[in-house]
Amino acid sequence: MKSVVSAVAAASFFTVSATAVLAVEATMIDTTITQAEVEAAQVAWGEALVQISNDYAEGGIDKARATAEAVIDAAYGYGIGPVLFKPTLAAAPQTFRTTSEGALAYFVGHDENFPGDSGFALKGWTAVEIENAAIFISGDTAQTIGNVHITDTTGAVTTVDKTWGYQRDDEGNLRIVLHHSSLPFSAN
Repeated sequence: MKSVVSAVAAASFFTVSATAVLAVEATMIDTTITQAEVEAAQVAWGEALVQISNDYAEGGIDKARATAEAVIDAAYGYGIGPVLFKPTLAAAPQTFRTTSEGALAYFVGHDENFPGDSGFALKGWTAVEIENAAIFISGDTAQTIGNVHITDTTGAVTTVDKTWGYQRDDEGNLRIVLHHSSLPFSAN
C-alpha cells in the first residue's frame, strides 16, 4: 500500500511541477482545508495590507493600528501559540516576530520596544498580487510558497518571496502560523 501511496504522491508532484508556470494545483493529502480557502486567505491578507495603508493615509497611525490589530487577530494564529513570523525587513535582534505585539510593531511601527520598525504596512500600498509556486495541503494544515507583488502609490512594484503556513483553529478558522518573507536573491 505504501508504494501505491508514494507513486500517487509522486505523480501528483510531477503534475504540479509540469503545470506550475501556468497555474498552481495544490498537492492534497487527507484534506479538510481546500485550495480555495487557502487562496482566499492569501487574498484577504493582501487586501488587509492595502487597507492598513489606506487607513494610515486617511486617519493616521491610530486608525492604521486599530485595523492592523484586527487583521492580526483575525488572520494569524497567535491564539494557538507562537507564530513563526520572519518579516521581510526585520533585523536582529528582533528578526523573528513570534508574538502579536511583534507583528503589530512590524506592520505599523511606532513602538519603542521595536525601534527598528518603520511600519511595513504604512508604505502606501495600493495593490497586492499573489503568485503561488506551490501549495501543499494535508489535513488541517496547508503551506504555500511563491511571490507576492506589492504596488505602491507611485506604481512601483516590490516583489517578495513568501512562505505561509496555515492551521485550522478549534473554531474552524484558517490561521497563519508560519509567515516567512524575504527579498528575492540577486547574484548581481
